[in-house]
Amino acid sequence: MNVDGNLWIRRFHPSPNSAVRLVCLPHAGGSASYFFRFSEELHPSVEALSVQYPGRQDRRAEPCLESVEELAEHVVAATEPWWQEGRLAFFGHSLGASVAYEAARILEQRHGVRPEGLYVSGRRAPSLAPDRLVHTLDDRAFLAEIRQLSGTDERFLQDDELMRLVLPALRSDYKAAETYEHRPSAKLACPVMALAGDRDPKAPLNEVAEWRRHTGGPFCLRAYSGGHFYLNDQWHEICNDISDHLLVTRGAPDSRVVQAPTRLIEGAAKRWQNPR
Repeated sequence: MNVDGNLWIRRFHPSPNSAVRLVCLPHAGGSASYFFRFSEELHPSVEALSVQYPGRQDRRAEPCLESVEELAEHVVAATEPWWQEGRLAFFGHSLGASVAYEAARILEQRHGVRPEGLYVSGRRAPSLAPDRLVHTLDDRAFLAEIRQLSGTDERFLQDDELMRLVLPALRSDYKAAETYEHRPSAKLACPVMALAGDRDPKAPLNEVAEWRRHTGGPFCLRAYSGGHFYLNDQWHEICNDISDHLLVTRGAPDSRVVQAPTRLIEGAAKRWQNPR
C-alpha cells in the first residue's frame, strides 16, 4: 500500500533521537491535535506520532474510512519508516484502541515486528459482544449519545453550522467502531496496558480487563478517576505512566527511571489481577 505519511502523521515535538515512537490514535470524531498535550508530557525519549484520520480538519475534503481494518492498514503503511527500525508502540483511545490493536496484529503477524507496547484506552476488549449501534440513530438521538460521554464542549454541540460540518466524520467513525468484528487469531506477543476511567459507561473496568486475553506478553490494567474522556483531566499522570512503562519494558537507557519505578510498574511485571 502506497500511503503518504505526511498526510497521516503529525509530529508536534519531533525528536530524531527518541528511543521509541508512540503512535497515537484518536477517538471517534477526534483528530491528531487531541494529542498535542500528550506529545508535550511524554518522557523526552518517547516521541508521539499523532494520527490524522481523513475527513476532518486539514483532511476534511477526503472521504472518511468506515472500517477499523482499513484504518489500521493505512496507519501501518504510514509508520513504516519507524517500525522498520523496531522502535514503535501504539496508544489508542476508544475507536483508536481498536485501530491500534489491529495495527499491532498486522505488524506481528504479517511483518514479524513486535511493537514495544500496545496501550488501549476507553475500549472494551475486542472479543466481547458488540455494543448497541449508535451511528444509525437520527441526528437528535445521535447527539444525545455524544452528550452522555461528556467529551464534547456543549457550545459546539449547540452550533448547528459546526455540527453540519463534523457530523459526517463523527458518524463514519462510529460506524467503523460499531461494525468492527474481531477475527480470532494468535495472541499478541507485545506488552499490553489497558487504561480506563473508573466511571466510563462505555468501557466498564471488568470489560476493559478482558484485553488480558489478547496478549501472551505482560499485561496490566490502569484505572483513572473519570468517565469516557478521563484523559482530559489526567494527561500528566497518564503520560508518566505510559512513559515509565515503555522505558522499563524495553530496558530504557535512562537508568534513573528504571531504578525509581512508579507503583504502576511494580504491578506491571505481574500477571493480571482482578481489579474488583
